Amino acid sequence: MVTKKLMWVLFGILVISALILGSAIQAGAETLKGRNALTATKNESIPVNDEPGHVLGMLIWEGLAFFENGEIAKMRSHAIRDIIPQKGSQAIVYNIYTFEDGSTVVTRVQRLMVAADKSGTLSAKMTGELIKGTGRFEGIKGTVSGPGKNFPASGGEAERAFNDFTWTYTLPTK
Repeated sequence: MVTKKLMWVLFGILVISALILGSAIQAGAETLKGRNALTATKNESIPVNDEPGHVLGMLIWEGLAFFENGEIAKMRSHAIRDIIPQKGSQAIVYNIYTFEDGSTVVTRVQRLMVAADKSGTLSAKMTGELIKGTGRFEGIKGTVSGPGKNFPASGGEAERAFNDFTWTYTLPTK
């Protein structure tokens, strides 16, 4: 009988400790929202040949990220994507944000795009992680998520995209 009570007491202490530590960790996290606008500067693809239009592609995107705190960062993205017309596509993307002071943040995201609407625009959703930082972002860890759109190339123009995003992150104490 005493053993059961002791187990319940220990279990209760464990649950309460987890709640307190969990809220402390959440309290230390910061969020930063932004929007990026990108243009494909290199776009190579090869056909898969299993169904019409199915291709694998490698892209380099370049552009700017505009943050809610007023900062603007140059952005370069390297993507590998799998495109199946009428079904959508998915991509693995590494984004490198370079800020005015030279600090950088690197993210790795998975970007899922649904089948195009009548204009050819693809709606997208990305989720991923902040994996590395330099300068004032040294040691950054966290997540990134948000919606976006891809605008197909037309009339000799390059493909363009944008994403709204939210970073939820922590930085080591200095």
